[in-house]
Amino acid sequence: MKKVLLLYISNNSGHHRATKAIEESLHLSCSEVKVANINCFKYTNPVLEKVINSIYNKVIKIKPEVWEYLYDNPKIVRRTRKLRKLIHKLNSKKLKRLISYFKPDTVVCSQAFPCGMVADFKKKYKFDFPLIGVLTDYAPHSYWMYDNVDAYIVPNEKTKERFVSSGIKSDKVFPFGIPISAKFSGKTNKESARRALRLDDNKPTLLIMGGGQGLGPIEDLIYAINTIERPFQIIVVCGTNKKLRKWLEKRRLLFRKKMAILGYSRQVEMLMGISDLIVTKPGGLTTAEALAKSLPIVIVNPIPGQEAKNTEFLLSEGVAVKAKSPLDAAVLIEELLNKTDKLNKMKAAAKKHAQTYSASNAADLIVKLLKQKDM
Repeated sequence: MKKVLLLYISNNSGHHRATKAIEESLHLSCSEVKVANINCFKYTNPVLEKVINSIYNKVIKIKPEVWEYLYDNPKIVRRTRKLRKLIHKLNSKKLKRLISYFKPDTVVCSQAFPCGMVADFKKKYKFDFPLIGVLTDYAPHSYWMYDNVDAYIVPNEKTKERFVSSGIKSDKVFPFGIPISAKFSGKTNKESARRALRLDDNKPTLLIMGGGQGLGPIEDLIYAINTIERPFQIIVVCGTNKKLRKWLEKRRLLFRKKMAILGYSRQVEMLMGISDLIVTKPGGLTTAEALAKSLPIVIVNPIPGQEAKNTEFLLSEGVAVKAKSPLDAAVLIEELLNKTDKLNKMKAAAKKHAQTYSASNAADLIVKLLKQKDM
């Protein structure tokens, strides 16, 4: 039986959803495979993981311009090389224990940190298992570039071109798309789904998401869109943000629009399937899922760095509009709901960029590399 080690960072993240989608597809395409799906940072250094997550969240909220400066800055990449090597060395002992115990035939990483760590590990201990890097955003950054990565799965041809121009061989880069669950390829029973959420069949539905942690100016957004005269209804996904959910539940009766308020949802494909428009932060996985459901996007409050780059891609391809503020978002939403021709053009553009079978293609590549290893 072949063994595949999937590594991500942060639970309830896009990186984790990507590895889960690949795991799901691997089990569907190959019965003779054993998969371990592990939060690499938490496994190798749980204390450092908490510290880094805490610092990252505080920087994003208080000083986002700092993250914008750090993200994919060639100077920072060069200056932090020794620090990254040191972190890899500190984590190497536990990683070696994991690999020695599980004995993977291939390793797949959905985030640059574990990918770099395993690349250095392969070089140091002269392991020959294939290493695959899986991008979960639309623009690559320099922290992905390592000699010992055997293949990269990237969102599209433009991303592939960026890799090739950075010196990665073309035959190592596969533009399969961001891996999403196979559930997004199915059709939604809209009538029963709306009934389960106590929503109307004859009103447009607006889906509001703030990622797994329910981030963004959602409270201000709700107030702003309740000024829109046109009839519509709202689904709000609060993620793990219990404070936001409690705030919404308390004020439900104050709002004029019918609203379904949810916590962390494992039925995002159903929610997107019954919606006409999504208002969200442009995380890579949420974006790829929305495209798979031909869902136009209103972008609010993108994080500098990866989400800003995703925003550039979405705007350039005509699948999204960007709001400068919650009030601006309300204006854009009203305009799109009133101008069905523009909304339909955005839906068609989203459908054009949908890569519904991305996880399946990723699984096929993994199986192919496993077979090549035996030859």
